[in-house]
Parts: sequence; C-alpha cells; structure tokens
Amino acid sequence: MAFSEEQLKRIQDKLQLLVKQQAALKKENLSLKEELSSIRGQTAQFHENMDTLKQQVEILKFSNGEMAPEEKKQFEKKINAYVKEIDRCIALLSE
Repeated sequence: MAFSEEQLKRIQDKLQLLVKQQAALKKENLSLKEELSSIRGQTAQFHENMDTLKQQVEILKFSNGEMAPEEKKQFEKKINAYVKEIDRCIALLSE
C-alpha cells in the first residue's frame, strides 16, 4: 500500500505543478495578446502617419515644380479623384 500511496502523492505533486504552469502560461498569453494589440495599434498609426507624410511630400514636390511629367499626371488624377469624392459628398448632404 505504501508504494501506491507514494505513486499517488507523486501524481498529485506533478498535477499541482502542471496546474501552476498552466496558470503561468495563461497569464503570459494574456500579456502577449495585450502587447500584440498595442503594437498593432501603433503600426496602424505609423502607417497613417507615413501616408500623410507621403501626401505632404507630393504636395511639396508639386508646389516646387520638381515633379516629373508622369508623377504630375498621377498627382492630378489623385486631386481630381478627391474633388469628385468631395462633390459626391456635398451632393449627398444636399439631398
């Protein structure tokens, strides 16, 4: 009987260790998920800032006349698309 009691005690000790490890892993997992969410938010903000800066560079190039003819055409197309979108929004608001 002593042998089986020892085995049972070892199993219980190992089970307790596994439960502690599982709790620690759950805590770490939650922490990593929060960190990932934060980093994704920062990445989205960085991409937004980068797009804004790219637009500012294009505007500066256009205003200084430093654009190649092909770049100028693409820039004008973007401006025209923005104007059309603004006109569409105004028309929707007027209804």
